[in-house]
Amino acid sequence: MAELPTFDRRMSDAEGLMWRLEKDPHLSSTFANVTILDRPIDVDRLIARMERATHVVTRLRQRVQPVPVNLTAPMWVDDTNFDIHYHVRHMALPKPGSMRQLLDLASLVACDPFERTRPLWQFVVVDGLRGGRSAVIQKLHHTIADGETSVQMSLQFLDFERDAPEPPPLDPALLERPAEEVSAQANQDLLRDLVAGSLRLPLGLIRQVKELLADPTGIPDAGNAAADTIRGVMNQLNDTEQAHSPLWTARSLQRRMEVLRAPFSETRAAAKKLGGTLNTAFLTAAAEAAGRYHRELGAPVEALRASMAVSTRTEESGANAFSLARMMVPTGEMPIGDRFQAIQAATGAAKEATAGGSLETLAAVAATLPTSLVTRLARQQAQTVDFATSNVRGAPMPMFLAGAQVLENYPVGPLGGVAFNLTLLSYNHSLDMGINLDRAAVSEPELLRRCMERAFSDLLSV
Repeated sequence: MAELPTFDRRMSDAEGLMWRLEKDPHLSSTFANVTILDRPIDVDRLIARMERATHVVTRLRQRVQPVPVNLTAPMWVDDTNFDIHYHVRHMALPKPGSMRQLLDLASLVACDPFERTRPLWQFVVVDGLRGGRSAVIQKLHHTIADGETSVQMSLQFLDFERDAPEPPPLDPALLERPAEEVSAQANQDLLRDLVAGSLRLPLGLIRQVKELLADPTGIPDAGNAAADTIRGVMNQLNDTEQAHSPLWTARSLQRRMEVLRAPFSETRAAAKKLGGTLNTAFLTAAAEAAGRYHRELGAPVEALRASMAVSTRTEESGANAFSLARMMVPTGEMPIGDRFQAIQAATGAAKEATAGGSLETLAAVAATLPTSLVTRLARQQAQTVDFATSNVRGAPMPMFLAGAQVLENYPVGPLGGVAFNLTLLSYNHSLDMGINLDRAAVSEPELLRRCMERAFSDLLSV
């Protein structure tokens, strides 16, 4: 079983930034997954399994504790009122139990804000899906884990066979571990750490950063570490050009989810034939679909700006280890192979440009700024992006949940202020994709899905 990352009591700067940004509901970082099962599950068995998982993955029994006057990122503390039945719920779809009904329900569940006084996760078991099937909507806040870590965590409740034996009992000491609240002494220790300058950016560097932010004219001549940090950050913040779509201009809190699938091996083979990776093929299909959508609606566009989640994981990484790269992708009419080559070059350049201003660096600088300013800057940056993408590697073989086989696994990525998020989760020789879209921006969601399906078909034809 894959080893779980270390869960620190204190959020990282990046996790703290995601938490603060939710002052603006458009910038929510909650993500979800819609798992389709071949039959109804044993709900009591799932509850028992999840109860066990919360003792192994302690973050699932912890809530967020803000730090006094927001001096640093928040802390994680044990929820002394933890109740597994609050986090695992059971319901049924009304007839006819269509996929559309399930996806609409998933959109509502995913965008419903978490109760901030409780652990930030929820499972909703949904019976009544047409054909005798069932589903589970899994919802998780990004401060707990990124996509890669959440896949590792899922091994605590997924099995490799339908009638798998129950996992071994946990150490009684683990089950009897008393919940810990943040004490006054812990807060004093936190303040002492702050005064001692043990933050990820030293206090002296923070002061220099704030001075350069107040007077950016001094950046070109500065030669210290603060200037190097600011140059990387400013390279990203200075990009304020508006997103390019003539259609996807409005934003709202109304959501819709569409799903599609593509074969794993054939798509990877097509990417290899074109001289690149599966990730490039995925982004190429997204750009192809976005361009076709605009042409179908009589508003052709030659290029759009996409963002792509890039893993920065190392052996020392915590629960979240990613950054965001932005790039212009060609969306005009052209052969799919030419588009692939152009996007491969664009992604390489975007990753290099992002290296100097990683998400953790941006978050450390943002920690020195008022929340109102940080959310305003984040919305400003979101307005430069047309759509977002993310690629998560899942299990290559069939998996089972409480006695039911997982048939399909559709991710729901956070929008973060863009028109749509296309997230891919590989599972059992398939590429399962969820399109989470803003209904005010994408007026024809079914057309966008059909354009995606056609784009993958064209890609496979090479």
